Amino acid sequence: MRRSCKIVINNFEIIAELNNSSTASKIWNSLPISSKIKTWGHEIYFHTSVSVEIEEKARDVVQLGEIVYWPTGKAIAIGFGKTPISEGNEIRLASKCNVWANTRFDLKKLININQGENVLVEQYIIKYE
Repeated sequence: MRRSCKIVINNFEIIAELNNSSTASKIWNSLPISSKIKTWGHEIYFHTSVSVEIEEKARDVVQLGEIVYWPTGKAIAIGFGKTPISEGNEIRLASKCNVWANTRFDLKKLININQGENVLVEQYIIKYE
């Protein structure tokens, strides 16, 4: 079995596989999380009650498909394109974030998600045979 979570926004169900970081463990142990979406360029984020310190491998430029925790804002963030501070086509977040999960979901579909919409994150177990 592999730890995953399901992020539900409108009719989208994003399955994200957690990595082995302490951030991933803290988020997993705090699920379910229910919050309201905020947007910043082509990024959505939402506040949580989870509190995690910045990790050594934290970064502010992420790859499409990476899901991060933003320690400064106590929020989960999902970048899917340019933000107001991006250079070129990079996904640049407001400050360094901890990468805690990855998804194969086409995150570009989030382009029409509006601020204030509901998000639910819950545990999801992937069973391999």
